[in-house]
Amino acid sequence: MRKLRNTLYITTPDAYLARENDSLLVCREGAPAVRFPALNLEGVVQFSYPGASPAALELCAQKGITVSFCDPSGRFLARMEGPVSGSILLRRQQYRWCDNASGVAAAQHMITAKIMNCRTVLQRGLRDHGGGQNQALTTAIASLRALALDTQTLTTLDDIRGTEGQAARIYFEALDALILEDKSRFFLHGRNRRPPLDRVNCLLSYFYTLLTHECRAACETVGLDPSAGFLHRDRPGRPSMALDLMEELRPVVADRMVLSLINRMQIQAQDFEVEPNGAVLLSPKAKRTLLDSWQKRKQEVITHPFLQEKVEFGLLPYVQAMLLSRHIRGDLDEYPAFIWR
Repeated sequence: MRKLRNTLYITTPDAYLARENDSLLVCREGAPAVRFPALNLEGVVQFSYPGASPAALELCAQKGITVSFCDPSGRFLARMEGPVSGSILLRRQQYRWCDNASGVAAAQHMITAKIMNCRTVLQRGLRDHGGGQNQALTTAIASLRALALDTQTLTTLDDIRGTEGQAARIYFEALDALILEDKSRFFLHGRNRRPPLDRVNCLLSYFYTLLTHECRAACETVGLDPSAGFLHRDRPGRPSMALDLMEELRPVVADRMVLSLINRMQIQAQDFEVEPNGAVLLSPKAKRTLLDSWQKRKQEVITHPFLQEKVEFGLLPYVQAMLLSRHIRGDLDEYPAFIWR
């Protein structure tokens, strides 16, 4: 099993990435601030504009370190990586599946797992906080179970997308009941983005951006094309396969973390900035808190339901990409989507 390495997140506005031998240097005001050996890194995400030196990018390309550039608000800008890995035969088969029933079947498994994982998030929240008495949550849990069963009978992408959208509406409406602290300022009245218009949507979007980076890197690592998805339509610049892969992981990895940060009061209302147009953004201090929590979450260990091996949360994108590639190659009869127990 592949070992979990670290992702370096650079949030300081004036930070610049440089190289010293086989290490990356984060520099500020022209002087090295901190040094990271390249062998310990698997990715770099930079939320600042100064950028990186050509030598630093060369080292990242040589060591297989993916570098993603985002603006300070977390919006993805660009990505740099080394030579493409994996077999062209795998990618050619992936492209064929984008236009046939095999891709539809894989998308069906992904969305079934996503809906089941959303249901589990609500079930755990009801058990931990609701005392079993919240009728709205109980109804949502039953509805999601029915939709997950329905998804297994669908044969077209349009039907799968429609069911996924219906499940998402039910789930996000119910998720608000699991937010227990400072309800006047932390609430979720449906999903909104670009820009997020409330604090909870801001947190969700931020963690989804981080998860997209992880899933895209996982696709590249196992030899899949992150731009050719089964569920998400082709669009220039969109990592459709990475977005497909992260669907089943969103509730488990990102949504649970948002609930935990709010309910444990690790994030406060004053950690956000509200723009004149209503957009809600994270403060630089809050981003550091979130990234620290994200890294700790990635190190938590679970037993994978299909492999029956202990893996870190941070390796779930890689494991699922590996299983998907095996399915596309014909080594597995079905794609074993991740269903959280």
